[in-house]
Amino acid sequence: MSFFIEKAASLYRKHKEIINYLIVGGLTTVVSLAVYYGCVLTFLDPERPVQLQAANILSWIAAVTFAYFTNRKYVFESKNTNRLKEAAAFYASRLTTLFVDMACMFLMVTVMGLNDKIAKLIVQVIVTVANYVLSKFLVFRK
Repeated sequence: MSFFIEKAASLYRKHKEIINYLIVGGLTTVVSLAVYYGCVLTFLDPERPVQLQAANILSWIAAVTFAYFTNRKYVFESKNTNRLKEAAAFYASRLTTLFVDMACMFLMVTVMGLNDKIAKLIVQVIVTVANYVLSKFLVFRK
């Protein structure tokens, strides 16, 4: 049993950043989906394109705020003292992926007629990968 624990610990140390990113990304996705579903199940109609995007934007704001603080501390372990500049770069990179998210949701739901909840799950995978690349190479570079 201790062999497996040591092997798991070794794998974690070797791939700590990606593992932590996936954990934080999963939690960020939960935040995003909870806010999105909360919006479309209570006060916004996903059949109306403007309301669909409003739910998307609200979920984005909640998720990005959560993601900045958790990525900064647990994933990239940033020591940058200029937090304002770092946060601005983080939000700018996430704004880029918001537009990707919105375009994909429009294409999948409005144009192709896919179920909005299934489309949102697919889009989350695309956005998560793009966010990691932007965070690693633009926002939290060492």
